[in-house]
Amino acid sequence: MGKSIKQYELPALPTDSANKVRAREIEDEMSIQTPFEDHMLESKLNPEQQVAFSKILQKINSKESGMFFVDGPGGTGKTFLYRALLAHLRGRKMIALATATSGVAAALLPGGRTAHSRFKIPINVNEASFCNVTVQSGTAKLLRKADLIIWDEAPMAKRSAKETLNRTMQDVMETNLDFGGKVVVFGGDFQQVLPVVPKATKEETIEASLVKSELWKKMEILTLTRNMRAEGDPYFSDFLLQVGNGDEHTSKDDMIRIPGQLLLKYDKEDIPEQCLINKIFPCLQENAHSVQYIAERAILAAKNDTVDMLNNKLIDQFPGTKHTFLSFDAAEDDTKNYYQEEFLNSSNPNGLPPHKLELKENAPIMLLRNLDPSNGLCNGTRMICRHFQHNVIHAEITAGQHKGVHVLLPRIPLSPAENEGYPFKFKRKQYHIRLCFAMSINKSQGQTIPHVGIYLPQPIFSHGQLYVALSRGTSMANTKILVTPACPTQTCATFTKNIVYKEVLQYQR
Repeated sequence: MGKSIKQYELPALPTDSANKVRAREIEDEMSIQTPFEDHMLESKLNPEQQVAFSKILQKINSKESGMFFVDGPGGTGKTFLYRALLAHLRGRKMIALATATSGVAAALLPGGRTAHSRFKIPINVNEASFCNVTVQSGTAKLLRKADLIIWDEAPMAKRSAKETLNRTMQDVMETNLDFGGKVVVFGGDFQQVLPVVPKATKEETIEASLVKSELWKKMEILTLTRNMRAEGDPYFSDFLLQVGNGDEHTSKDDMIRIPGQLLLKYDKEDIPEQCLINKIFPCLQENAHSVQYIAERAILAAKNDTVDMLNNKLIDQFPGTKHTFLSFDAAEDDTKNYYQEEFLNSSNPNGLPPHKLELKENAPIMLLRNLDPSNGLCNGTRMICRHFQHNVIHAEITAGQHKGVHVLLPRIPLSPAENEGYPFKFKRKQYHIRLCFAMSINKSQGQTIPHVGIYLPQPIFSHGQLYVALSRGTSMANTKILVTPACPTQTCATFTKNIVYKEVLQYQR
């Protein structure tokens, strides 16, 4: 109001107070602890990674703007490169923001957050959307100070999400330069699953992908080709590339033959699902208390109902006393009680936990919400259920930067996305977790799973799903596929579908 603080008999402000007060978001980034081993990664980069590291660092050191895309199949060391960059810059007291499309991929990066959480990108975006960031907010101050932005698994997110961030950065930085003149590194693999667009045609899915954005044409591509994950099994590595590129020989209906080393064989009198469980989780009773044993194993399936069926089988075989937690379901504003509780309990919307959640101590679980991203609680975080009480679950994180951290999970009210099509506002109060002995192929993207089983009672249905499932493993010996035969008289099938939108790969090249 044009007056001085001295007129109100208040103590004088310290002259350096303005320098001491920083936004909480900046303080959080500056306080991230870099693992000791990450400081050694720079010296362990292979030649391809070293070229990418040097080009990105040159832009940062010269204070130039730059857009890069680190392109490499699963297992080529993209995360390794990101961690080396983060350790180098944070060691110099610079700010590097680590984000990813999925929570699982974000958890592998120190200080990682999902891109939607970090940049406050709206769920539904269009050509005129902006992030929920005001120019005076702490997030805006953080973006202004950032020296590097990393967005891993970028092809999984719709191109409109990147364009929304671009418009927001230009607004925050008050410039027309792409992403406000910052150095931005996207990464991923177009052979893997593309953006999930409900009921979209092939053409609509391609249109929603990053390669159809004008930003894609301006990016410098940094290519990684050497598969470090499957380095000990060259034949497996070559097979993965063939599947990902759609070059593997196909019969009619895009069916490819599964190599004998990958195929899980069983006798006619055996139960196929149980054979897969026994192969991936051998000696389950004896190893149920081993975190390493549980964390290194998973069964992948294309559909959620198949995942639920496998999880129900495994929790029954898991040692311990089963505890059942029922949700509190309600239809908001349903004053005339049209929707009965039994109907609401039977509903199973995407992204919500089940009404009936059955748990045992030491069973693996997966988080379904970004509860506390800065402390590792992201959508997709894998944990072990240690103990439970009436209103809280005690869990231990099993992967990523926060591995070994113990957390408490409460019940919280959750609602499905608007595009689920419910004619009422559905609310479910439940623990925001699911069992994850088995998980969907899409949820597994970004992970390395040493012992992985792939269950395909029906063919996969979208671009890159089979490649994603196969590339989670490290070798043919530890990766097994179970395909239910079309003919009941057969004991197992040797063919499965592989869907690859080659147009996307052509745009990429």
